[in-house]
Amino acid sequence: MIVIDSSFLVGWHNQRDVHHEAARRAMGRFMAGEWGRGLLLEYVFLEVVTVLLARRGLEVARSVARLLLEAEELEFVPCSDFFLESLETFRNQVGTALSFADSAIVTVARARAQSLVATFDHGFRGLPGITVIPA
Repeated sequence: MIVIDSSFLVGWHNQRDVHHEAARRAMGRFMAGEWGRGLLLEYVFLEVVTVLLARRGLEVARSVARLLLEAEELEFVPCSDFFLESLETFRNQVGTALSFADSAIVTVARARAQSLVATFDHGFRGLPGITVIPA
């Protein structure tokens, strides 16, 4: 399993994004099953839909929201299940400035996804026990 970050999804869904081509290549590997099923955190879903609404408009945001929730390759992860653990990750970080949503991603990646995270966010690079895809 692999946790999917909003930067990865926005890069893939927004052809104008600077990471679109890299996201397209990595998405092909994901769809081929290279990393197993994707975990879509509730917080990430909120970020993706909000960013796409701002950058691409309501129709694109609605379409992507539906696509994400219906995708058989993704498992939706309610964040309340990991809230207290994510809070600890957020509180205990040293030398980083992870948002709360990113702290939740790290928590879930370590607990359920062999520490794999699909992201373009440089804040995840160098975190102990986290492997960033694409490398």
